Amino acid sequence: MKRNIVLLLSSVILCACSLNKAPEGVVECVIKTSEGSITVAVFPDKAPKSAAAFLAIVDKGLYKRSSFYRVLNDANQPSNAPKAELLQGGLWSRTKKRPEVPRVEHETTQQTGLRHLAGTLSLAREQPGSASSEFFICIADQPGLDYGGENNPDGQGYAAFGKVIGGMDVMRKIYNKPENDQYFDPPILIIDIVKR
Repeated sequence: MKRNIVLLLSSVILCACSLNKAPEGVVECVIKTSEGSITVAVFPDKAPKSAAAFLAIVDKGLYKRSSFYRVLNDANQPSNAPKAELLQGGLWSRTKKRPEVPRVEHETTQQTGLRHLAGTLSLAREQPGSASSEFFICIADQPGLDYGGENNPDGQGYAAFGKVIGGMDVMRKIYNKPENDQYFDPPILIIDIVKR
């Protein structure tokens, strides 16, 4: 009887431990902000170049004391432009020089099979291949940011590489902070981004 109880307890403990482990091919990270934490799953198996670039910056600790500095919502975009709802963060700053970070070869959503849905983590860019340290999180589904979408004139979309798996309430809290012409004033502090 005691042996059966010990075996049962051992099984429960093993199951509990495996529940906290990320699935194979997924790296979990925590974005620690002044407003709370957001947990994201990064997909190196689906978006190897974009995920590797983001994780390299995480590993170097460069996101420490960075920020969410930009927000796009229905009210702060031209009425005739394709809309997006997102939070943008990274190393960019109006007041300090950011470290040099290598550019990332563009991976389209057509290549990765990922889509810009609510909670998607993606690289910000200007031209294809210009992404580096800046990223954004979709607040709602954003098909216009996918390959062939209308939000970028080149039609290449943005490089999705992960998704929010915890802390959507924190993300929405940040999204609703006061902004001035798409920029938070002051920016929302990212204390650090760390692997879980």
